[in-house]
Amino acid sequence: MSSDGHSDANSKVDHAMVYVVDDDESMRDAVGMLLRSVGLAVETFGSAQEFLAYDMPDVPSCLILDVRLKGQSGLAVQEQITASQLGLPIVFMTAHGDIAMTVKAMKAGAKDFLAKPFRDQDMLDAVAHALASDEERREANRSVADLRRCYESLTTREREVMAFVVAGLMNKQIAGELGLSEITVKIHRGQAMRKMGARSLADFVLKAEALGIKPPPGTATPVRSSRS
Repeated sequence: MSSDGHSDANSKVDHAMVYVVDDDESMRDAVGMLLRSVGLAVETFGSAQEFLAYDMPDVPSCLILDVRLKGQSGLAVQEQITASQLGLPIVFMTAHGDIAMTVKAMKAGAKDFLAKPFRDQDMLDAVAHALASDEERREANRSVADLRRCYESLTTREREVMAFVVAGLMNKQIAGELGLSEITVKIHRGQAMRKMGARSLADFVLKAEALGIKPPPGTATPVRSSRS
C-alpha cells in the first residue's frame, strides 16, 4: 500500500522503483500514473517525512521530488538524503524554480530539474537516466564489495606484499623490506593475485587501488617495472 492509499503490488519488487514526493495530490497522482503506464513500480508520498520513514527495498531506485514542500523544502530533503549516504538519484520538479535554486540542486547531485508543467517524455527520460545511474552505482558498489571479500581471504603476509606491489616495488625489493627470500615473495604475490582474481600485475594494482590500499609508510615509490 502506498502512502496515498493506492494498493501497489510493488512493495517487494526485484526491479526498479520510483518514489514521488509532492504535497500536491493531483500532481503526484498524475506522475505516478505516467510512470506506471510504462511499467515502472511507483510509491507516492505527500510529505518528506512519510518518504524518509519508508522502508525502501534494495533495488535500483530514484526520487522525484517537489522542490517546495509544506514544512520542509525539497533541497533540505536532498541534504538529508546526501547525509544518509543513500546515494538515491533525485529528479526535482517545481513550479517556482529559479536559476539559483537549480544550480544549488545540481551542484548537490540532482540528476535533473523539471519545471512544471513538463512534458511527459521529459519526465520519463529523466527517470530513465536516474535509474540507469543508480544501477551503475550499485554495480560499482557490488564490485568493490566483491573485491573486499577477496581481500579478506588474503593472509597477513599476502596483504603486506600487496601493499608493497602498490608502491611499485619488485619482488627483490619487497624481499629486502620484509626480510624474506625473493622466491617466497613471488609465491605470496602469486597467491594474492590468484585470490584477488587479478589477470595481470596491472590489474592487481588497480584492484588494490580500488580498495584504497596504500603503500606502507615511508616506502619510496620507484618507477614501476614489468619485470619481477
